[in-house]
Amino acid sequence: MKKALITGITGQDGSYLAEFLLSKGYEVHGLIRRSSSFNTGRIDHVYIDPHEKSTRLYLHYADLGDSGRLTSLVYDIKPDEIYNLAAQSHVKVSFEMPEYSTNVTGLGGVRLLESIRRSGIECRFYQASSSEMFGSSPPPQNEDTAFRPRSPYAAAKLMAHFTTVNYRDGYGIFAVAGILFNHESPRRGETFVTRKITKAVSSILSGRQDCLYLGSLEPERDWGYAPEYVEMMWLMLQGGKPLDLVVGTGEAHSVREFVEEAFSYAGLDWMERVRIDPGYYRPTEADSLRADPRKAESALGWKPRVRFGELVRIMVDADMRASGLTPIGEGDDILREKFPERWWKKD
Repeated sequence: MKKALITGITGQDGSYLAEFLLSKGYEVHGLIRRSSSFNTGRIDHVYIDPHEKSTRLYLHYADLGDSGRLTSLVYDIKPDEIYNLAAQSHVKVSFEMPEYSTNVTGLGGVRLLESIRRSGIECRFYQASSSEMFGSSPPPQNEDTAFRPRSPYAAAKLMAHFTTVNYRDGYGIFAVAGILFNHESPRRGETFVTRKITKAVSSILSGRQDCLYLGSLEPERDWGYAPEYVEMMWLMLQGGKPLDLVVGTGEAHSVREFVEEAFSYAGLDWMERVRIDPGYYRPTEADSLRADPRKAESALGWKPRVRFGELVRIMVDADMRASGLTPIGEGDDILREKFPERWWKKD
């Protein structure tokens, strides 16, 4: 039975990856930070009491800032694959906490790679790199595009990215970096702009919120569906040759388009509900990020299936149901015509 170690297992990507690897028959180990409250909501549905013989998911207290603990765990677990998904991943917050963001997002990757080298185990390593590293380079961006980071988060990711390349070249570790463009889902954190938008739609329709405050609506991003992207992470570690690959849909849409799509799907006029708050502006911004994923398709046969409009609808539907609202059925056309802005009803 293969073993995998996932950092960031309680996050959006980590939870989907844990599900995916368990479905493949893996024994999965995840790192969690110690706190006074549990933050395992995204994986509770696959977590079994570790005392049960049937369990294949184990959680370990650790921190990417503690190199000694990381090395001990890697040596004790002896995973076949390590997926480094943990990060301080909020771009706006990285401007407010640049040192912490660099320590976790940048040096965290360095510490993990060093733990592999020092422990002497044979394993494959996946580094979650980011399209934000491209920054101000014009789209479309591919594996040969110059990195021009525009935030402390992006600079920290670039540090971990190049360290991955260096440890592959210098020490022969099977280490790859997936340069993932934005990927979303109903498990996206509520402070990220996409989830903030879809959650606001449900809150407005359920009467708990009047309007939505956002920063700039102009930045363009290549948005895909997170469960598909974790499959690509796994594929990158199964090949015979380590490759760094760009992963995205090849389409770019602005924040404004995401707002329009989400609000119109729910029958709302976004211009009546959205307000701009300059407090959300970033000191520097990556204006347009759009993937050229042809190498990923050619090398591993990976292609995204969920496109922009469907992604938005998936997220809106999930937040609606979480608020106790469901779409009116196909037979309720008269009600929908009479109340187009309220085509959701209470369960």
